[in-house]
This record gives sequence, structure tokens and C-alpha cells, in this order.
Amino acid sequence: MKLNLFSKISIKTLLFFCFFGISLSANENIEEKVKKLTLELRCMTCQNQSVYDSDADFSNDIKNLVKNKFEEGKSEYEIKKFLAERYGEYILFRPFFNYNNLFLWGFPFILLTISLFFLIFKTRKK
Repeated sequence: MKLNLFSKISIKTLLFFCFFGISLSANENIEEKVKKLTLELRCMTCQNQSVYDSDADFSNDIKNLVKNKFEEGKSEYEIKKFLAERYGEYILFRPFFNYNNLFLWGFPFILLTISLFFLIFKTRKK
């Protein structure tokens, strides 16, 4: 009888700690996601700091917004898209790869190609 009572208490205690541990790891997981995403967002008031590093009111609002969106089950891409629609793509340190930003993403390769042609042309001339 005592063993049966002990096993019931130990099972209940074990289940309680498992449930408590899962909820703690879920909160830590959300906090890590919020940190990762807010490091990729530009503070609109500071403009050279990430939202995570800034202490401005705007940054605190964005941190809370991102946390709420993650708790709703939104993905990182959906949150970035929402923020870009709301504040413009300037809020993203790495803008989306789309038609509007094609020149922005392609310009380094274009510059490299032109430089290589110029270098080859100059060295062959000599």
C-alpha cells in the first residue's frame, strides 16, 4: 500500500516537473526567436542600431509586437513581411530579394564584373 502511494506521488511529481520544464523551454525558445529576429531589424528612431540593442520606445513596442506574433504562431518570414508592409523595407537590415531590390542585390556582382574586365583590358594592353 505504501509503495503504491509512493509511486502515485512520484508519478505526479514527475509529470508536474515535465510539464513545467516544457513550458519553460517554450518561453526560452520564443525569447531566442525574438532576439534573433530583432537583431535583424533596424530601429527607426536610432537608425543605426538593431531593435534588440536599442532602448527607444519604438524598439520596445517592436519587441513586444514580435513576441506576440511568435506566440500567435507566425513564422519569421510572416513577421518580417508584416513589419516591412507597415514600416517599409528600411526596417530590415537585409531587405527581401524581389524585383524592387534586384539592382541592390546585383550591383556588387555588376561592379565586380566591370572591374575584372577593366583589369584584364589594362593588363593585356601592356
